Amino acid sequence: MNFWVRISDLDRRWIYLLMAIAIIVPFFVNITIPIKISPPTQNLYTYIDTLSPDSGPILISFDYDPSTQGELTPMAIAILRHAFSRNIHVITMSLYPTGIGIAENITSQVAKEYNKVEGKDYVVMPYVPGYSAVILSIGEDIKNTFATDYYGNRTDTLSCLKGVKNFEQIPISISISGSSTPYAWITYGYTKYGEKIGVGTTAVSATSYYPYLRTKQLVGMLGGLKGAAEYETLIRKFYHAKGRAMATIGMNSQSMAHIIMIILIILGNISYFAIRKQNKRSA
Repeated sequence: MNFWVRISDLDRRWIYLLMAIAIIVPFFVNITIPIKISPPTQNLYTYIDTLSPDSGPILISFDYDPSTQGELTPMAIAILRHAFSRNIHVITMSLYPTGIGIAENITSQVAKEYNKVEGKDYVVMPYVPGYSAVILSIGEDIKNTFATDYYGNRTDTLSCLKGVKNFEQIPISISISGSSTPYAWITYGYTKYGEKIGVGTTAVSATSYYPYLRTKQLVGMLGGLKGAAEYETLIRKFYHAKGRAMATIGMNSQSMAHIIMIILIILGNISYFAIRKQNKRSA
């Protein structure tokens, strides 16, 4: 009985320490926790995986700002690694003025992992104001929308965009966003031009897009850090992707913390009933 009393009176600082260890350890120790691949993630992966280098460049729009970077950037990195592993050209951009710097930074970093050349294997577009106007303009002529790339090079001179005029030569556009921006891609990209659309979004926003998945207006979706971890699992399994799998590490930390919480809740309840039972006998 003394054991359950000690559990009931456990100093909360020990609990904080235990939780800190559970969260930190996965960042330094390789812990394998199975991740089940959800259909929306699998569908997006499968679509990109069926593309060939001759299919044209895929477009990834970093439609978010630093406030959601921790949850969304691992998605972008995973998709870029998948595309570069298959030698598929990539166009990156952002409809957010604060997102274009993130787009350039992440794209150039992942490109270095695969020895990809700017202008030849990928292109980063500059920020142009206007959500719907930019998407509609890309549907007509992407080189008129972006006369130069992020670095000031004329887009009509870049080999990555050779033969690319509009959405007809871009097999899929993927909006990674924690806001309602993907709706603009669905409304104008898919509805008007028939462009295939993929979405990467925060976990709290993921449920909003399931109706569009059911009606096939979206090819697939990565929902929250779990969706990013699922995509990392796929590319590491089939392409031995380089670099750290940050989403998987993050999910391992969450899972370890949840396990500790469940164990503590169970022990707390057992101690409560054990002490109450003892008190009844003593009465």
